[in-house]
Amino acid sequence: MRHLLSAADLSYDEATLVLDTATEMAQLSERSVKKLPTLRGRTVVNLFYEDSTRTRTSFELAAKRLSADVINFSAKGSSVAKGESLKDTALTLQAMGADGVVVRHGASGAPHRLATWVDGAVLNAGDGTHEHPTQALLDAYTIRQRLGRIAGLRVALVGDIRHSRVARSNVLLLHTLGAEVTVVAPPTLLPWSVDTWPCTVSYDLDDVVAKSDVVMMLRVQAERMVHAFFPSTREYSRRYGLQPERLERLRSDALIMHPGPMVRGMEICAQAADSPQATVTEQVSNGVSVRMAVLYLLLGGSESGIGAATLEEKGAQ
Repeated sequence: MRHLLSAADLSYDEATLVLDTATEMAQLSERSVKKLPTLRGRTVVNLFYEDSTRTRTSFELAAKRLSADVINFSAKGSSVAKGESLKDTALTLQAMGADGVVVRHGASGAPHRLATWVDGAVLNAGDGTHEHPTQALLDAYTIRQRLGRIAGLRVALVGDIRHSRVARSNVLLLHTLGAEVTVVAPPTLLPWSVDTWPCTVSYDLDDVVAKSDVVMMLRVQAERMVHAFFPSTREYSRRYGLQPERLERLRSDALIMHPGPMVRGMEICAQAADSPQATVTEQVSNGVSVRMAVLYLLLGGSESGIGAATLEEKGAQ
């Protein structure tokens, strides 16, 4: 693959390769020197048109651990604020010789357009309400790390499915990897095309929670809403929040996930967020390893093969 624009781009073998490579990359955290020379001389541009803390920092750290040169580009304070288009910005990056562009944009499909304008690899770090493939990869990595498998697991995605790019990518990727996915939300927070997704739809969290191996809570994205999609936050929390009484019905070996940032007391209670079953901080940590793996595979690191021996050899160079 030349780009990573959608979780649907990944076959079972490709997704598994990314997860396996991330496992090897995670071993770097145990070393005193947490760097590989794999992408030395390559330039990675973080092109963020939307505010981000976790994703931008994670990609920056991942690229630097692979010894790439990193340029952080924010729309605020740049020529974009003066009216420069995405295409002209892309052509500027092309002229600078960017080998990889990590892009987050408020418009769905922006990374796909960018990929037609630059020669380097384009990685989708979130586009509008469309997709966020590396988030889905790190979520899958976390599930496999904790439970040892993904195939056959029952995964529930709960909350604002309509406006969540994380939900779409997770449904596509987890289905590819063999999980049984159920999305749970009020009818107003489901996308009109949900019947074409490879998942089951439910409106009753109480019916789903006790049957699930993984429950992933999603934030209500009020900043993307122009209408009222539910009566009140209290009503939403009562029906679709992971509250203490629902936490008690969750199996003891089930995982509680959240892509962040969390709104405690609304979609998830403090007891659930701080539970040993919760993987929120692990997801953040695993994000660096997964994004290292993606950069490694897309920007030429895979040319000499993947594996512990290869990484050990590269680390010794």
